Amino acid sequence: MTDRHDLAELQQRLVDFAARRRWEPFHTPKNLAAALSVEAAELLEIFQWLTPEQSAAVMSGEGDGGGGGASAARVLDEVADVLAYLLQFCAVLDIDVLAALSAKIDRNELRFPVPEQVPEQVPEPAPAESGGQKPADPSDE
Repeated sequence: MTDRHDLAELQQRLVDFAARRRWEPFHTPKNLAAALSVEAAELLEIFQWLTPEQSAAVMSGEGDGGGGGASAARVLDEVADVLAYLLQFCAVLDIDVLAALSAKIDRNELRFPVPEQVPEQVPEPAPAESGGQKPADPSDE
């Protein structure tokens, strides 16, 4: 394998890894989706009580409370776990992950066009104005 990793090659390595261990019966869409969710939660756990400044610095080793980069290593491991389960999920359901992402970006570009004038800074709505609801997230739909 070269230094530049190919997504399809990595996905095939994951499929082969599971097949050699006879794990296919356990790699159902439901089980893989659940595992993906758990790994995403483990990634979130690293950042749970960090300030915005600490979370922004976590990969430099400065955001982990003096842990000398321990959090950065954990982030890399959890990112790899999330991606691994997503790729395995897509392999089982025969989803082209890059085509799915491209189509989603296309839909979001249509759904959320660039405003004529982009404000310098968008103020946070006051609690009374927001009605207790968060703004729409393009990835939610």
